[in-house]
Amino acid sequence: MPSVETLPIVVATLAFLLAGFVKGVIGLGLPTVSMGLLTLVMAPAKAASLLIVPSFVTNVWQLAAGPSFWRLARRLWPMLAGIILGTLAGTGLLTGSHAGQAAVALGLMLMLYAGLGLTSMRFSVAPAAEWWLGPLIGALTGLATAATGVFAIPAVPYLGALNLDKEDMIQALGLSFTASTIALAAALAAGGAFALGDVGISTAALAPAVLGMAVGGAMRSRFSERTFRRIFFGGLLVLGAHLASRAVI
Repeated sequence: MPSVETLPIVVATLAFLLAGFVKGVIGLGLPTVSMGLLTLVMAPAKAASLLIVPSFVTNVWQLAAGPSFWRLARRLWPMLAGIILGTLAGTGLLTGSHAGQAAVALGLMLMLYAGLGLTSMRFSVAPAAEWWLGPLIGALTGLATAATGVFAIPAVPYLGALNLDKEDMIQALGLSFTASTIALAAALAAGGAFALGDVGISTAALAPAVLGMAVGGAMRSRFSERTFRRIFFGGLLVLGAHLASRAVI
């Protein structure tokens, strides 16, 4: 059996390996999976600081691999600005007394969206509404990020409602999550939960995350559009249930 000192290292390695694999397959899930598992052995704020470097590198990798960066950046910049402002406005929420309640709510929202996605029901956002809805979605996503360390809701449902194809969706997720990671790092630093010394520890978690993402990405390239959607929403359902159950326990 691992000792008390090595247990966090073992859990962190396995957490980032699994989280990277999930992210490679469906384009998201690294913060959700890693936060849920890491909080078994450490405080949420510490877990969030540990995921900064793996999240940043894997998301930059994800957004750089797609063909439409500048087009998506021009289209999504209002949402990205909202994410940054919302996250910074929520500085300190992750270590607050309501962090557990926020995690439960986030998990339930993920499950609800996944359930709708697995049915025939589809949402769509009109292009004319993106100029005002994007900043609102971004600000709400930022607040959720500051409270839980997870940046999926409501950004993921919003991006899904833009009717992007598979590769554009993956790249848009990478762009959104990169902005969220940078904003989360700034919020944690402002709240005293992320310092220069944490960068080295976070960097050590990069190797298993990248390995898992590479394996997952190789598998994703073999999937059809229909299969991808099933895995995407099925993954959201599992991740939401995991987050909610961990928060309740």
